[in-house]
Amino acid sequence: MPEAEPSPRRSIHDAAGGTALPGRLVRAEGADPTGDPSADEAYDGLGATWELYARAFGRDSLDGAGMELVASVHYGQDFANAYWNGEQMVFGDGDGVYFTSFTGAVDVIGHELTHGVVQHTAGLIYLAQPGALHESIADCFGAMTAQHLRGQRAEEADWLIGAGLFTDAVQGVALRSMKAPGTAYDDPVLGKDPQPNSMAHYADLPHDAENDNGGVHINSGNPNRAFYLAATGIGGRTEEGAGLLWYDALTSGLPRDADFATFAAATLAAAEARHGADSAERAAVAEAWRTVGVLEGEG
Repeated sequence: MPEAEPSPRRSIHDAAGGTALPGRLVRAEGADPTGDPSADEAYDGLGATWELYARAFGRDSLDGAGMELVASVHYGQDFANAYWNGEQMVFGDGDGVYFTSFTGAVDVIGHELTHGVVQHTAGLIYLAQPGALHESIADCFGAMTAQHLRGQRAEEADWLIGAGLFTDAVQGVALRSMKAPGTAYDDPVLGKDPQPNSMAHYADLPHDAENDNGGVHINSGNPNRAFYLAATGIGGRTEEGAGLLWYDALTSGLPRDADFATFAAATLAAAEARHGADSAERAAVAEAWRTVGVLEGEG
């Protein structure tokens, strides 16, 4: 008998405003839509992420072995976040003041599920540069999830993460901009987007929870911009260009404490292995890391 084609295994649960996980099962794999936008958006977003990894990178789910994708929606009261807890996805409905439901942004779903992929591959520690790299890789594959779903080329994408999550009360367009870190929002209440766009503005913060574990959500702006520059420098579909090189680097046996320069070197090695030392692809990757100040010269 021929082997069955891999397919996603999803289960969506309703936490009903509580915090007990996973909650009541409302949609299993292959079941009809529920009519609840949050449950159905979560189901579709999990599927879109699985499709990216399976079709572009030959990876069957987060662990590469068909792991079930579990999600809970309607978590907590006015919970303005979405996260991967090491075993499943959790989605809040937003507070209705500054944030809408977190199931509405497919790139955020791809981002959070990619934390699971990193967990099962490099296992980067969530601190300082390795932690910021963890966040950046999640943004890279989150952006690719949206682009893959929309059939976009790198130069056609907006490179925003979480566009549409803010309510009209917020002066901003998204949670982060990979193209122009530091420009996603500037709001009297939420403040200004703190992401740097180069190592010259790297935020050297204490390595504690109060300071975002050394600024993991802040300093991810540097490798984010490098990925945007590499993707647009190579051109075409991101998952066929820079995305493949980033996936190769992620699965190359990185140390858990890999910093930006270590990961940059891994992407250059991937470009050289796939395209050659004198290739335009390697040159685009090198130029991207030089532009954000991670590498000097040829690296």
